[in-house]
Amino acid sequence: MFDQLYQDNIGILLQKIEEADAILVGGAAGMSAAAGFNWYRTDETFLNHFGKFAEKYNIESIFYGFYYRFITREERWAYIATLIKFVYDSKVGQTYLDLLQLIQEKDYFIITTNQDAQFSKAFPEKRVSLIQGDWRYFQCSEPCHDQVYLNKEQIEIIYAKIEGTRISPDLIPKCPKCGRFMEPWVRSPQFLEGSTFKSELNKYQVFMMRNKYKRILFLELGVGTMTPKFIKEPFWEMTYSLPRAYYISINPKDAIIPRKIEEKGITINEDIARVFKDTLNVKTNKDQRDASGIYRF
Repeated sequence: MFDQLYQDNIGILLQKIEEADAILVGGAAGMSAAAGFNWYRTDETFLNHFGKFAEKYNIESIFYGFYYRFITREERWAYIATLIKFVYDSKVGQTYLDLLQLIQEKDYFIITTNQDAQFSKAFPEKRVSLIQGDWRYFQCSEPCHDQVYLNKEQIEIIYAKIEGTRISPDLIPKCPKCGRFMEPWVRSPQFLEGSTFKSELNKYQVFMMRNKYKRILFLELGVGTMTPKFIKEPFWEMTYSLPRAYYISINPKDAIIPRKIEEKGITINEDIARVFKDTLNVKTNKDQRDASGIYRF
């Protein structure tokens, strides 16, 4: 049984999606967690793929492992290769497919701090901005030049030659320009904010310029409080300043709304996967009633 507030919120979510001229989705770690890929805790998925690292180094999560101070580069790159192999091999989570079903008929765009390629697997890349990078790319650690490189072939080779929790030194990727070591193109002190990064931001900016005075829905999904400046705070500011904007945040823990925009938005403090599933069920039932001619919203 649904409680009344939750049922009302599902109705508002579906109504605002249907009414919107444009939808800007902001997706963060909670979106992948809802799909079964939690980068911040020890769970079955983590132990199945990273168990040998967890046992040897007491690593507690995928995210923690990337920042763990391995003694040698050979160990660090064995972990990185395992991580990126996991990203490539992971199928699209159902949460992403449900989101696609809900918004696919709209003019939508997605900005994400996730680096796990789930949005890029589920949605056309022209509709996604990767503002924190993507594990599927390498960059020079310096960086000595403005280019990122797809790494699938290299990762397959490195992963196949992992021995225990390390690789041989000759397998560590090196920059084709300067010979220094490569780094994954994800947010870090070396993160390359070059032409690829600027292109990702430009897609986002073009979408907003085209739609900011329309009925635009800001749909925030799984955004926590660790890095609010990328999605949460800009969404609040634009909802406040744009006359036809509406804001919905879905997050079991961190769905909050400032007082200044509480008349222009709602929060749904529930699991994203459950919310999408229930919304799709309501939508299906509504469409069936509409088709029968018996019921109209």
